Amino acid sequence: MTQGLEFVIITGLSGAGKTLAMDAFEDAGWFCVDNLPPELLPTLVDLFRREGSKVDRVAVVSDVRGGEYFNRLEQELDALHERGVDYTLVFLEASNEALVRRFKETRRRHPLVGSGSVIEGIRRERALLAGLRERAHVVIDTSGISIHELKARLNQDLISHTRRTNLVFAVVSFGYKYGIPIDADLLFDVRFLPNPHYDLRLRPLTGLDPEVRDFVLQSPGTQEYLERLFALLDFLFPRYAAEGKAHLTIGVGCTGGHHRSVVVAEAVADRYRKQGYYVVTRHRDLARD
Repeated sequence: MTQGLEFVIITGLSGAGKTLAMDAFEDAGWFCVDNLPPELLPTLVDLFRREGSKVDRVAVVSDVRGGEYFNRLEQELDALHERGVDYTLVFLEASNEALVRRFKETRRRHPLVGSGSVIEGIRRERALLAGLRERAHVVIDTSGISIHELKARLNQDLISHTRRTNLVFAVVSFGYKYGIPIDADLLFDVRFLPNPHYDLRLRPLTGLDPEVRDFVLQSPGTQEYLERLFALLDFLFPRYAAEGKAHLTIGVGCTGGHHRSVVVAEAVADRYRKQGYYVVTRHRDLARD
């Protein structure tokens, strides 16, 4: 981060959990500012870059509550980049259904609803923020996760690890029958590998068990696949980092997300941890029946 300053900017859809995210950073001892007008971003950075400043971890929320001021956020991010300020842009989103439910439960008014319905406000906001979502370093879909799960993920991915100089990435295993992870940057399908599900001895186990891991890794084609996958990732990682991407999410999918995807995801994570990358693993569907 710039001159010892870790700087996180949180934005995203109203109702997606930005306040909860701010709470997680504040609980971890970060200096936090909610609803910051984008034009004040450079001033805040300059304040904490001054000699003698004792603040080295800052998280801010900037979103549509800022009204017309919020429209300058992308311009201000460009300005920070031109000044050499290193920051992490975190974008929180959720499905329309989840957002409508949350606004009904809390009886809050959507900031863009006007005289229309909540869903109209959500759609307007989603269109307005499309450019920010595209340039975000980290995108988190909070549709199906609890408050505690969101805070745990933020702590694991962004808050608790030491200041980094390398690309940080998450490896997520999942089952295609439950849908693909919406926040995945890269997706890899391993359903072509022999399936332990059809071995009655292995079916109750998961890819974290040695018996399943050995079955998958010793199956015909697995080692060749991993060699080709590693070669591709070895090629991509430095190029993503050179483009300024600080966080990359890799999805590895099989049918149910219990066996093959878990083994391959762990193999990918293990390889790049040994190379010094900060790696987070999540097995999204492991607890599903």
